[in-house]
Amino acid sequence: MPDHYHSPPLPPRPPAGTLRLPAVRGVELGAPLQWLALGWRDVWRCGFLSVAHGLALALFGGLLLWLAHDRFWLLAGAFSGFLVVAPVLATSLYALSRALERGEPIGASTIALTWTRWQYSRYAVHGGYWSMVRFGLLLSLAGTGWVLTSAALITLLAPQPVQTPMDFVRHVILAPGGHLFELWLTMGALMAAPLFASSVVAMPLLLDRRVDVLQAVLTSWQAVLKNPIPMALWAGLLMGLTLVGMATAMLGLIVIVPWLGHASWHAYRSLVDASNLPERLLPEGA
Repeated sequence: MPDHYHSPPLPPRPPAGTLRLPAVRGVELGAPLQWLALGWRDVWRCGFLSVAHGLALALFGGLLLWLAHDRFWLLAGAFSGFLVVAPVLATSLYALSRALERGEPIGASTIALTWTRWQYSRYAVHGGYWSMVRFGLLLSLAGTGWVLTSAALITLLAPQPVQTPMDFVRHVILAPGGHLFELWLTMGALMAAPLFASSVVAMPLLLDRRVDVLQAVLTSWQAVLKNPIPMALWAGLLMGLTLVGMATAMLGLIVIVPWLGHASWHAYRSLVDASNLPERLLPEGA
């Protein structure tokens, strides 16, 4: 593992109100492929602990597909929401990779503590438990905004009402003489780009260090702005592999979800040197 993964002793916690950001590294174009390789290694090392995440989300996605297969906007909203909050849902996968990196034992307790006690901090006002909750809510609001904006665009410009997935295919994707689908895709890309930039390393940083949402989001933007081409490749890989998982009747998500979750941890470790920030550790007796 690269030497920069080993952090020096931590400095004292900064005074309240001080906004301090970690250093962001430049990476090579092929770095996303290395993150995928490291993520795949972690899937094998964690075994069912990792795959269980993908299995749960695949079952949930299959249930949504069954319930809303003939209601396009409900289906679109559900899957848009899933894509937006995926960095939050992968939190325990980051924790597993973090433990592996440190040589710590992993087990079901690692996952349980991630969702119950990992974010505990006696410095509750600075990067406390609610940081990740607030960030998840913000992402959910962003996903809702996209669905509402998309619905307004399609409702105003589609030649016929769109109620089912087949309506969307006929009246938007295959509509003759129009460019509604291209406009819809462009608008989606414009809305997805800032969401990606805000979240690509934010959640692993919130898990790993006692930081607040603003610090995490600003660090994530710095990582993207410093590495625009590698991060564009990373965004394409995340989206492409996720779509492959969905296109296989959700079955591919069983492996792809944990793979991308672990890989996202390694993306964070490669891009961000957070050694100047206090760690988020479990309280004594947890």
